[in-house]
Formats: sequence, C-alpha cells, structure tokens
Amino acid sequence: MSELTHFDESGQARMVDVGPKPVTDRRAVASGRIRMQQETLQLVVGGDVKKGDVLGVARLSGIMAAKRTSELIPLCHPLKLTSITIDFTPDNDASEIIIQAEVNATDRTGVEMEALVAVSTAALTIYDMCKSHDRGMIIANIRLIEKSGGRSGHYRDQSF
Repeated sequence: MSELTHFDESGQARMVDVGPKPVTDRRAVASGRIRMQQETLQLVVGGDVKKGDVLGVARLSGIMAAKRTSELIPLCHPLKLTSITIDFTPDNDASEIIIQAEVNATDRTGVEMEALVAVSTAALTIYDMCKSHDRGMIIANIRLIEKSGGRSGHYRDQSF
C-alpha cells in the first residue's frame, strides 16, 4: 500500500490534486446489513410501518447522500455521478436486511466513498423509521465489495 495521500509532507490534511488524472469510468459497490427483531422485519417487508414505505424512503435517502458525499466527508471531491442504485434483500433467517449500493461515474477519482455513504445512510434511515418498534437494531458490516476504474484498477472483496 502506498503512502496516505490526504496528508502533505508536514502531516497536514490536504485535498489531493486530481486535475492531472485521466477521466475514466468508475464503479463501486458497497454493502451493509441492519439486523432487527423478526416482527420489525415483517412490518418493513409488508409495508406496515406507520411512517410509510421504509425501503422506498431509505433508497431515496441513500441516493441523496451519495450525491452529497463531498459535503459530508471533508476531503472527498465532488463528482459527476452517472448512476446510483440501491437494493434491499430481506434475510428472514438472519432477521436482517442486506443493503447494497452501486455507484457509477465518469470522472478523475473513484466513487467508493459515495457507495459507502449511500449504504450507511440507507441503513440509518431504516433505523430512524423503525426505531419506535425496535430500538435494538444493529447496523453492521458496511464495506466495499468491488471497485473498478482508475490507476489502481479492479478490486473485489474475496470474502464475498
């Protein structure tokens, strides 16, 4: 692994200059989980949560967050995102919802942070909308699954 690029020679935080980098297609996929009581999961899946369509709102929340990542993470560059998809897979056996976000851009730097922020925000939105039913929900395993594009090339989490 190379040196950390967000620090200058004296250790001060800096925004990396991506100007000289070529514009390429960038893609990142991130995943996470939110575990909840079985009853809460059934309410979400059945569309019976009083606050409304939990997964629909969480999807929009994740998309909006991905678009604003550079406002949330101090040294991230604003990017021209070309697509964002967020999928939810209920797992009845584990009593959880698996969240996956895919983010694409044609730009000078990667979209890993946008995908991770999308998953995190979608999970937090599910928590917010369901907390009156289940305050013990657990958000876990948020991680990068795959990325492509740019100088560092392709990465895929081998445990997936």
